[in-house]
Amino acid sequence: MLNGRKRIVTGLAGLALAGTIGIVPSSPAQAEPDIDDVQAQVDRLFHQAEQASERYNDARLELADLERDLKALRADERRQGSELASVREDVADSIVSQYTGQGVSAAGQVLVSDDPGSFLEQLTTMSAYNDLQGELLGTYGTELEALDIRREATEKRVAQVSATEEQMAAEQAAIEKKKEEAESLLDRLKAEEREAILSRGTTRTPTEVKAPAASGRAGAAIQYAMAQVGDAYVYGAAGPSAFDCSGLTMMAWAQAGVSLPHSSSAQFSSGARVAESDLQPGDLVFYYSPISHVGMYIGNGMIVHAANPGTGVVTGALHSMPYVGAVRPG
Repeated sequence: MLNGRKRIVTGLAGLALAGTIGIVPSSPAQAEPDIDDVQAQVDRLFHQAEQASERYNDARLELADLERDLKALRADERRQGSELASVREDVADSIVSQYTGQGVSAAGQVLVSDDPGSFLEQLTTMSAYNDLQGELLGTYGTELEALDIRREATEKRVAQVSATEEQMAAEQAAIEKKKEEAESLLDRLKAEEREAILSRGTTRTPTEVKAPAASGRAGAAIQYAMAQVGDAYVYGAAGPSAFDCSGLTMMAWAQAGVSLPHSSSAQFSSGARVAESDLQPGDLVFYYSPISHVGMYIGNGMIVHAANPGTGVVTGALHSMPYVGAVRPG
């Protein structure tokens, strides 16, 4: 070990002699980065990928809300259109019943007109306007305005859905890019060096860490999470054999009958805040600012969490990452 640090070397370093001798190595060897540097780069890339993944999860939740709003708006728009058509028919009937000749001609225009706004303008210019039922025309105008409002709201939601879908595609691309960069770095390491980086601060099997006994809903959540140790980490996954961080905690607490959103930042708002000194097994613990990682506290200063694609679901120390806070679901 040189200066207390391990070096990854791909070949013998060439020694360049002075120019007066004229000897130049034919193929200067390139020293690989310091393993600590590789470790730092891999951590950074995996974290950036996870940040993008959690933004993707947030966008997915937003998209679901937008689509529900859009469905309701379209149903409301159809209902409003039906009400407008009904009032419009009443207006036409009123004209026919009160007038002959010119009135019938106007009614005919009403029935064939494709522009309800134009029809309303025509009515205001008719000499018989003051004799028409003012309340009925007022209702027509109100219904027309309401329909326009609903159409505008629907168009706005459609645009928001499109923008959110574009954001999700961008985040997905960012996830893949950072993941590939991290894996490229790891591929340059020897097997034992790669394992040392990926297993730092973690244990791989449930038998290596015995979680304190917990009962009730917290016990059910912990039991499920611990049973997944060794499973793969996949961005956006929520089981049954692969998870991302918020997917694991969401599914674990689902076993206890508690519904959580598939997002670490959203889960931070899904329970009562808990001080670190008051942590109990089953509490959710959050990391980084802005929040982009979540795990489950299992006691004795340990957590279980879906760490990253190279590590999978593991147990580790509570402060193995920058700790932000905790909540107690349910």
